[in-house]
Amino acid sequence: MSDSFQQILRMGQQVQARLSQLQSELGQRTVTSSSGGGMVTVTADGRGKVRSIRIDPTVVDKTDVEMLEDLVLAAVNDAQTRATTLYEEEMKKLSGGFNLPFQLPEL
Repeated sequence: MSDSFQQILRMGQQVQARLSQLQSELGQRTVTSSSGGGMVTVTADGRGKVRSIRIDPTVVDKTDVEMLEDLVLAAVNDAQTRATTLYEEEMKKLSGGFNLPFQLPEL
């Protein structure tokens, strides 16, 4: 095996190890989003998994459930968008700002 090929293999192993570490770290980090002026707050981990939803009791109105559904949906979508942004920022750090020549696995 040539030295260049061995270096490429080592680099690949280092990237794979860092990806595993990054996935673990993102599972521990959180992003928070709210809607309705803070009436609904959603916390998700750095991989986009929703960890908690807080709903202010004053927004619960059985005659207007649709509004509450919209607030929850907006907060969840924003939290997941923030998690995606966090993931992309961390991937840029991992790759040194360059696009890697292969598709990385989704978290």
